[in-house]
Amino acid sequence: MANDTRTRMIEATALLLRQRGYHGTSLNDILSASGAPRGSLYFHFPGGKDQLVIEVTRDSVEKVTQWMGEALAAEQDPAVAVHHIYQAVARMLEDNQFTLGCPVAPVVLDSPADMPELAELCRSAFEQWIGLLQAAFVRAGVPERRARALALLVESSLEGLMVIARATRDRAPVLAVADEVAALIEGALPAKGELTRRIDAAV
Repeated sequence: MANDTRTRMIEATALLLRQRGYHGTSLNDILSASGAPRGSLYFHFPGGKDQLVIEVTRDSVEKVTQWMGEALAAEQDPAVAVHHIYQAVARMLEDNQFTLGCPVAPVVLDSPADMPELAELCRSAFEQWIGLLQAAFVRAGVPERRARALALLVESSLEGLMVIARATRDRAPVLAVADEVAALIEGALPAKGELTRRIDAAV
């Protein structure tokens, strides 16, 4: 029962943070949404709201990182993998009726400067996601510098598109940009013959 209460608080907080951010999520909101008694919050999270938010954000970041890593590893062509990521984001937005986007962005926009651990967690999240994209592009033969720029482009466009989709309640912008970004990535890849020569030379 205790674990069930803790899980409910974590799940409720994750949803509220994605909807309202850090400052828009109060302890009363968390308790009301989770159905947990007030005393249980400090029993499970002695550090109160801040500890709960940090734990929830860390868990959300780990889930997104694992999902993105698996999506990029599933396709040899990173352009195809990235296109699938955009499609998955579009489905996610539609499935939650455009009420939820990135789990980190609302926290960042609340500028948690007085919580260094949370701020560092958010910074690290974007660095991990951009790093995964960059590594996939480099593996496919894109030069390091351009791979970094493309990774930044993909991540920044996804973040912006989630906001636009939520505002317009329409996933079409995400899918339209998916085609353009995939074409851009494909154009950055070396010709198949050149890539084969690079692979052979590295063996």
